[in-house]
Amino acid sequence: MTTPGSDVILERMMALHPKIIDLTLDRVWRLLAALDNPQDRLPPVIHIAGTNGKGSTQAMIRAGIEGAGKSAHAYTSPHLARFHERIRVTGELISEPDLVAVLDECYAANDGETITYFEITTCAALLTFARSPADFTLLEVGLGGRLDATNVIARPALSIITPISMDHEQYLGDTLAKIAGEKAGIIKRGVPVVVGPQPDEVIEVIEATAARLGAPLIAHGQHWHVREEHGRLVFEDETGLCDLPLPNLLGGHQIQNAGAALAALRHLNLGEAAYEAAVTNAYWPARMQRLKTGPLTEMAPEVELWLDGGHNPAAGKVLADLLARLPVRPTHLICGMLNTKDVSGYLRPLAGQAASLTAVSIPGEANTLTAEQTAAAARVVGLASYTAPDVATALAGIVSTDPSARVLICGSLYLAGNILRENG
Repeated sequence: MTTPGSDVILERMMALHPKIIDLTLDRVWRLLAALDNPQDRLPPVIHIAGTNGKGSTQAMIRAGIEGAGKSAHAYTSPHLARFHERIRVTGELISEPDLVAVLDECYAANDGETITYFEITTCAALLTFARSPADFTLLEVGLGGRLDATNVIARPALSIITPISMDHEQYLGDTLAKIAGEKAGIIKRGVPVVVGPQPDEVIEVIEATAARLGAPLIAHGQHWHVREEHGRLVFEDETGLCDLPLPNLLGGHQIQNAGAALAALRHLNLGEAAYEAAVTNAYWPARMQRLKTGPLTEMAPEVELWLDGGHNPAAGKVLADLLARLPVRPTHLICGMLNTKDVSGYLRPLAGQAASLTAVSIPGEANTLTAEQTAAAARVVGLASYTAPDVATALAGIVSTDPSARVLICGSLYLAGNILRENG
């Protein structure tokens, strides 16, 4: 009898709960108990929550750990091209045979009970990590924090909260303070927490939570500072100053993400090699990623082609700032977004940097905005907008009028994943 592949098992898991998102920890605790509580046997955990920068910060911390000659497991979501990207075991993506085996085991242990896709696959990741030696485990929150499936570690080595902004209001609350309360749910009694730059109403919530739980704060602007100076990254904390290269991940926001990563690595006392590796060796796809190979680049060889998966107003501002810093070149957007996002808020900062936007629907996504809806939102914020049935057609249209343009494919990690699968 042929063993089904991971895609088949994951498809079965999708059917175990009628909702994609249903925040509670009850189902996770039940399954973890059936698996003999692997969350209690993990290598030291670094738990990362926030709205923006979680993935980039995790990637820098992992690069730093590996630069120090140590190893780390890493869990992140969503994946872009393949599910295997979510589970990295001592630096390597989980293999297909290992993924099939652990998914099968979790599916059987769940015994047909209701559980969401994210919950059961998170349990699979924790079970994998518990069985593999490493120096650290990096866990990225999926949504929120307090009720996220990753929030099952009794005492992490360190918690990190990256910048918080408005996103997922339907699940986390309609104010920054409410969202901050959910994200601060990862703070544990007595466990230090690194905090990235935050609005005043957010830092107030985090400080109150940390004080109540006796969790030492390592906060931006209070306990550490980071800046770009003369083409270098300068990081300062109470132990001194680090003068490092700028992050290899592009964008001014990566300075702040690097600061959080360096604050974490400094707290762990991993040394100078770790700090330099964090900013020079990190890799994180679909965050202002330059596409240089594949069918899209072949059809538009003179185009400067970029890909980014940011999708909320804060991400739109970051992208606009980055585009403003690039050499002057006509910039055109190809954009597809989900109907759960603040489309106008995302596009408004970009309107001043782009000559046009061509909207597409995201292939295979039930919650995609139609191309017409995204184009309408773009017109409202002052962007000349068009529609196309797919990205390739959109690119061909731009090339026909501006063959050496800069083109940014943007608006959704789901669209970015589709591009990486098709353009790999």
